[in-house]
Amino acid sequence: MVNITEKIKEIEDEMRRTQKNKATEYHLGLLKGKLARLRAQLLEPAPGAGSGGGTGFDVSKSGDARIALVGFPSVGKSTFLSKITKTKSEVAAYSFTTLTAIPGVLEYGGAEIQVLDLPGIIEGASEGKGRGRQVISAAKTSDLVLMILDATKKAEQRALLEGELEAVGIRLNREPPNIYLKPKKAGGMKITFQNPPKNLDEKMLYNILRDYKMLNCEVLVRDENATVVRLFSYLSHPVRD
Repeated sequence: MVNITEKIKEIEDEMRRTQKNKATEYHLGLLKGKLARLRAQLLEPAPGAGSGGGTGFDVSKSGDARIALVGFPSVGKSTFLSKITKTKSEVAAYSFTTLTAIPGVLEYGGAEIQVLDLPGIIEGASEGKGRGRQVISAAKTSDLVLMILDATKKAEQRALLEGELEAVGIRLNREPPNIYLKPKKAGGMKITFQNPPKNLDEKMLYNILRDYKMLNCEVLVRDENATVVRLFSYLSHPVRD
């Protein structure tokens, strides 16, 4: 874990040193892809750990859908859970009252929706600070992420939370990139662009796929807004149709 953190810092330092222009666009794109991949590795469970990434976080998914309550400490997540479900999550006037994932069930229109009250995260969660690794890992298993914000700091908190989640490939309120990917046993890569992306070219795509050990595959990119980071997000959770 320490080595991953050090690699992340090295890449961030290199990106800060690199001037942004047409000549460095390709290099910066690859650095962004590597950075996103390393941050995601921070969220992977340690050997022998459950899928939730830590004690108290391996809650079995149940019901028709899962909602994760995400926010900073003491913004009202536990109170909200108690109001919409029959679950009583501990509430107190100090930070970090909730230390594990507390599940509840919301019944609506004949559907059973699992709601997870997750511990408050802090700035730097995507880098493993606090319990950010476990919280974001649990959020990634959800069908919906619901932000709970302090009304007096909502703009600031929303921006920080979106940044932490986006750093590891959770993109809120956005459609996934329109990409078709089919692994093959042999034959190398076949890359086709239906609508050539503005920020992603064939060379960049080839190198990213090679980094993922996908040397034999067929790829069709239909999304002209595809980027390196969105491609990484797709490769982490592909939908192959």
